[in-house]
Amino acid sequence: MGRIRRLPDDLANQIAAGEVVERPSSIVKELVENALDANATRVTVDVDNGGTTLVRVSDDGDGMPPEDALLALERHATSKIARIDDLLALGTFGFRGEALPSIASVSRLLLRTRARGSAEGISVFVDGGGAARTEPAGGAVGTTIEVRDLFYNVPARRKFLKATGTESAHVGDVVLGAALARPDVTFVLTRDGRVVREYLRTGSRAERAAGAVSSEGLVSCRASRGDIVIEAMLAPPERARAGATGLSILVNGRPVKDRFLARAVAQAYGSVLEGGRYPVGVVWLDVPPGVVDVNVHPQKAEVRFADGRAVFDAITRELHAGLARAFGLPALGANPYAGHLRNALSAGALATSGGAPFAPGAEREPPSRSEAHPGLFGAASLFATPGAPAPDLALFATEGLYGSLRFVGQIKGTYLVCEGTDGLYVLDQHAAAERVTFDRLRLAHAERGVGMQRLLVPAIVELSASEVVLLEEHAEEIGRLGVEVRAISDASVAVHGVPDLLLRQDPSRIVRDLAAELSRTAGRPFKGAVDLVLATMACHGSVRAGDALGREEAEALLRALDRVDFAGHCPHGRPLIMRLAFSELERRVGR
Repeated sequence: MGRIRRLPDDLANQIAAGEVVERPSSIVKELVENALDANATRVTVDVDNGGTTLVRVSDDGDGMPPEDALLALERHATSKIARIDDLLALGTFGFRGEALPSIASVSRLLLRTRARGSAEGISVFVDGGGAARTEPAGGAVGTTIEVRDLFYNVPARRKFLKATGTESAHVGDVVLGAALARPDVTFVLTRDGRVVREYLRTGSRAERAAGAVSSEGLVSCRASRGDIVIEAMLAPPERARAGATGLSILVNGRPVKDRFLARAVAQAYGSVLEGGRYPVGVVWLDVPPGVVDVNVHPQKAEVRFADGRAVFDAITRELHAGLARAFGLPALGANPYAGHLRNALSAGALATSGGAPFAPGAEREPPSRSEAHPGLFGAASLFATPGAPAPDLALFATEGLYGSLRFVGQIKGTYLVCEGTDGLYVLDQHAAAERVTFDRLRLAHAERGVGMQRLLVPAIVELSASEVVLLEEHAEEIGRLGVEVRAISDASVAVHGVPDLLLRQDPSRIVRDLAAELSRTAGRPFKGAVDLVLATMACHGSVRAGDALGREEAEALLRALDRVDFAGHCPHGRPLIMRLAFSELERRVGR
């Protein structure tokens, strides 16, 4: 090893840029937040080629005097904090003093600014982290920062950028987040010289959400518990989607991506939302700065609470009170947080032991992709739960197992009770039907593509800009899944065809969940996401919990199960059958 030495500033800035500047939207986020910290009332964002050739952010804020403009380009120079205690009472978006020097180190950056009360401003130009060049400049009060040729001096980083449409969509999502954070500010977004988004300042968060979120029937809720204040604009449960891409969450005005908070919001809908589905809308959470840490993520996209349990419970219960009145929701269970912990930490632990099997409405989020084990319990057991007991594989070794069962009856409109030669069998009817539908879809896709039924009248579906781009990019592959969609704007598509196996299902729900699944698997080859998408589609085309099944339907489902290749799980890894041996039954009743 060589001797320890201090890194040059330009190298240190590039290292910092690796965390702060992931893509053009990262730059937009940092610059827009700086504009808001400078008391801007209007922010304009211009991008060319998705932001790879140009990102320009202009504001009418306070501006900077020349000495501050130069100092802002040095590492860890900031006006927003001065001592450690300031981190516990942040009232600004930025505070680290890393963004501008990091951006300047991987681009050609031009900063023009004029402070309020100054006769003239200054222009500062930095090329790839080199020495700053300055000159006097005119212009209105405020600041404009142009970032050109992103990653021109680190070409390896450019290879990780996505298509222009994808990068543009990410920029749109950032501007939307800023608009939801600050309804009192006007935001304008232009792409390649054309205005694509304009959020005019409004008088309230609810007004901003109503104009910015593509969803019908948003209901306003506001509640508080102690120092926690919750404000929300949320859509009815039938508008819920697989994945949380349609849900925006802001903590103290800062947009965050937090699965913990998203689950808390979903839990507020109670049993009417299936596990893995999340509502559409916006939730603002305001807490004292001292109980939340925003310095836990390089891009400040995540937060940590001093008492996460209290926050979770407050969101779930207080939101539920308002949502129940608006949508007629059933009452919550005794302790939603405890239920969340049981399902998140030990999902599946009782699924095959005869204890508490299936609970279709329970929150059971699939593990991360790194934890998924395709094929562990069968060719398409997609989401095997770490730590869950393996199923009794001998149970499925008998050919024609399901067809040999005698259907006894249906309980709770959810479970099929059957008698076998060796014991009592209980099947989750939705998991079983989902498995059969998935197998048919996958077989059709492998052979010739899923059959499509064209719609007489196309269904119009509102989506996020990034989801529209994903659907456009994969239109051909999606067609082989039996779905035909065409973009009609940057935030909506027309559905012209759906899989014939799912003809009775709502086309809007099929496409929204298809887009959500593609968003969750973004960055992976499409073929790697096919089974996940087919599993989502199968879920929609299957018998659901609560559907009444007669004897003929139940027996047909049992016969169909014998024709699929699996080891007792639905496509999402949930066990669909439980056996109670007659010997165990007799022991329990004391015979």
